[in-house]
Amino acid sequence: MVDDLAFTAPLWCDSGGSWRFVTVPDDLSDVIRFESGPPTGFGAVKVEVSVGATTWRTSLFPSAGRGNYVLPVKAAVRSAEGLLEGDPVPVTLRLIQS
Repeated sequence: MVDDLAFTAPLWCDSGGSWRFVTVPDDLSDVIRFESGPPTGFGAVKVEVSVGATTWRTSLFPSAGRGNYVLPVKAAVRSAEGLLEGDPVPVTLRLIQS
């Protein structure tokens, strides 16, 4: 099992304007894909995430056509951490084994 994975990436908005995401870098997406095993359902991977003082459980989702994962960042987290679109978001991920 891999240790915690940390990275910083900008917060972005989907084309519909309602969801906010952070893209997991390619090299860490490769590690996650390897460590999480064969994909289930539509390829989501369960994780525990920390951003600043906020920690929650969610899933990473495969990015259409890019080969990496995206992390949804819900409104409560954005509000608690004062995050706006385009802000660099320091993320720590831990894979949750099913």
